[in-house]
Amino acid sequence: MPKLVERPTVVTAAGNKPKVIEEYVGRASTREPRVSVARMTSPPGWIEPGQRPAFDEYTLVLAGELHVDHEGGTIVVRAGQAVHTRPGEWVRYSTPGGAEYVAVCLPAFSPETVHRDPEA
Repeated sequence: MPKLVERPTVVTAAGNKPKVIEEYVGRASTREPRVSVARMTSPPGWIEPGQRPAFDEYTLVLAGELHVDHEGGTIVVRAGQAVHTRPGEWVRYSTPGGAEYVAVCLPAFSPETVHRDPEA
């Protein structure tokens, strides 16, 4: 039988400014370890520490721009575009002008597998 997810679980975000993470499916909201689906609302000027996650992440930008720094440069992902980062790749996300986006992680996001850079 299909199961309705009535509301997301709000998860604390890493980064220099408050960002809203609403997880609809995943470890925090539904205890699902295979996949996580979350909507992010990120303010202008937000940046998080670099990371080398142990999961695939597919990110669809709904509004604004998401900047994805990687070892070869920066990808600017605009509204209506998506980006896929692979396990083991170093990435750092930021939203210089603010953004709203959806992130899907396989397996589900977990603080233990995101492998963030040490705080400076």
